[in-house]
Amino acid sequence: MKYGCIGKSLSHSYSGEIHARLSKEPYALLELDERELPAFFAKKEFCGINVTIPYKEVVIPYLDELDESAKAVGAVNTIVKRDGRLIGYNTDFYGLSALLLRMGVSLKEKTVVILGSGGTAKTARALAKAQGAKAVFVVSRTKGKGDLVYGDLQKVAKDVEILIQTTPVGMFPHDEGTPISLENFPHLEALVDAVYHPLRTNLVATAQAKGINAAGGLYMLVSQAAKSASLFHGTNYDESTVEEIYQALLKEKENLVLIGMPGSGKSTVGRLIAKRLGRPFYDLDEEVERRTKKTIPTLFSEGGEALFRAEETDTVAELSKTTGAVIATGGGTPLAKENLFALRRNGSLWLLDRPLEELIPTESRPLANSRAALEQLYCERMPYYRSICDQRIQIDGDPEETVQTLEQKWRNA
Repeated sequence: MKYGCIGKSLSHSYSGEIHARLSKEPYALLELDERELPAFFAKKEFCGINVTIPYKEVVIPYLDELDESAKAVGAVNTIVKRDGRLIGYNTDFYGLSALLLRMGVSLKEKTVVILGSGGTAKTARALAKAQGAKAVFVVSRTKGKGDLVYGDLQKVAKDVEILIQTTPVGMFPHDEGTPISLENFPHLEALVDAVYHPLRTNLVATAQAKGINAAGGLYMLVSQAAKSASLFHGTNYDESTVEEIYQALLKEKENLVLIGMPGSGKSTVGRLIAKRLGRPFYDLDEEVERRTKKTIPTLFSEGGEALFRAEETDTVAELSKTTGAVIATGGGTPLAKENLFALRRNGSLWLLDRPLEELIPTESRPLANSRAALEQLYCERMPYYRSICDQRIQIDGDPEETVQTLEQKWRNA
């Protein structure tokens, strides 16, 4: 391996895709057990590598020198071999700084809480110190590793203005997790979650729902990768290059989730747009039937709406882990908070807004099998759909015209 990334588990990593956009040099992902590290570093068979959890501190004894960035942080995420010597750097510092700048957030004179006590937490603490934070509290599960344990967090919650989440909680494949509740943080202004897969953790989604400036770690990942690549190859990458790669990766990974009334054309439009974009397509109702081996009317007859919704939620949780897909939801899918959060983790919500007079009741839809039932659903649901959607497509033509409008908006989004 000439260039690459080492870590314990890399199935979630986007580093290879990012470095492929930064350089033509091959970039490999190498999973190592901690017992394999001594032999790996003894051989020194690489020119430059990135280091991810849980080895950002573990690798330090194997290095010949630490750059000032790594010394200041006490953790290493980039190693370069020069004249046979291994030099450790910390480009996470640069990446986190770039993300905060993009968010319009400064830590100066702010009370900052950092969740976690590993290498990324050390980066966040060093940055908070460098930017002149008023107070910094590191929260750990283990007493003595940080300033606080989680049980004591509420003691400072009322003063917290910036929250930086650096633990793996909420990371793929355990997307449903969240490290803390955001209740009782009355002065929280901004939140950063270093997790980038999923694109938005439940913690980020919760903060955004409260109107708090919040972001996941994808931009930080791209920024630190560009800084690492500059150390590897001697090429400087400007902010516009970082932004271009970030936007391209976000669009590539983000699911296009179609929401709307029963009969609005989500399945038909979804199949067509997925084909045009070369993406996999999932119809949620069909996926429920595939998983349960029962039709939706059968589920309703056996256990009513409650049984169907439970199966639907399980199916949403499974589908939400995918990336780069088109997903057509059922009409009631986003009404449940857990479904909405799951769909948002890797997706943007697109409302297909078909006029009521064009919606047709069908026997296969137990909740919309009559004109009266359909009209009642429309009055109940459409204001909610419009409040949660990221984009709205007004349907005033045939499916092909809708798909063309959708594709144009998606490419320009």
